Amino acid sequence: MKFLMMAFVLGVLPWVVFAQAFKEETIKLDSIEGSLMMPALVKGAIPVALIIAGSGPTDRNGNNPVGLQTNAYKKLAEGLAEQGIATLRYDKRGIGKSQIVELDEADLNIDIFIDDAVKWLEKLRKDRRFSSLFIAGHSEGSLIGMMAAQRVKINGFISVAGPARPADELIMEQLKGQPEIVTKEAAAIFSELKKGRVVDSVSIYLYSLFRPSVQPYMVSWVALDPAAEFAKLSVPTLIIQGTHDIQVPILEAELLHKAQPRSQLALMEGMNHILRKCEADRSSNLATYSQPDLPLFEGLLKTVSTFIKLYK
Repeated sequence: MKFLMMAFVLGVLPWVVFAQAFKEETIKLDSIEGSLMMPALVKGAIPVALIIAGSGPTDRNGNNPVGLQTNAYKKLAEGLAEQGIATLRYDKRGIGKSQIVELDEADLNIDIFIDDAVKWLEKLRKDRRFSSLFIAGHSEGSLIGMMAAQRVKINGFISVAGPARPADELIMEQLKGQPEIVTKEAAAIFSELKKGRVVDSVSIYLYSLFRPSVQPYMVSWVALDPAAEFAKLSVPTLIIQGTHDIQVPILEAELLHKAQPRSQLALMEGMNHILRKCEADRSSNLATYSQPDLPLFEGLLKTVSTFIKLYK
């Protein structure tokens, strides 16, 4: 009898272990490709969140071809699906599978990314499968999201490691410790960009940051003040910030919270920029950037899902 019982348990166990709590489908909007993650077992209309990726060539999963392999956004989407929350994450225009042959880097500006986010939100708003709509913007995606939130009716906004100060101020802070000749040149370039003017000559030390083809984007980027835009939001807001983030310091979250005192502020002790737990030292922190199998920071999913369910 004991043997037969063991056989029965082993027979059903694989189904229990491997049954997925989510299903994913690829959808397109014009030339932009996204992934819609849906809970597999939930019936009726459910909340949905638009996940907006951070800066650079970061794709919908939280990876890029220059060394970032995190799967952070994919893991976030899967975790929220297990909580009965749908998500849409997408490759921004010109990134990942949203490559457009006729699109040059010099043609991009942050307004284009904001317009694309608005279109995705409008698409989700019209979809009857969803009862409520949220934005979860990570890093630069936070700024894009808060700008889009001013144009589309949403139920709540989540900033994850989102800067509060204009991009030039944050980048200049990140350049501290570089030789004076580098910081002086960067400051001079930013001075021109903030006036809406591009710079023809850039040294080899700063070329990757200020190459001519990216300067039009930076002109549009440095013109925006995230804290001022965040203060304009009238919907419920949640600010999530890791204490071990070496790209966006805790000060940014505090400044956002000051700009919008009604916001909820969740400081994640030991979480870094890519939403993983790490040690305080820089080398251990950066090591997590190439370990996509690491779990998300414990407590992150609960914080996000609790907020969404509260205001759905």
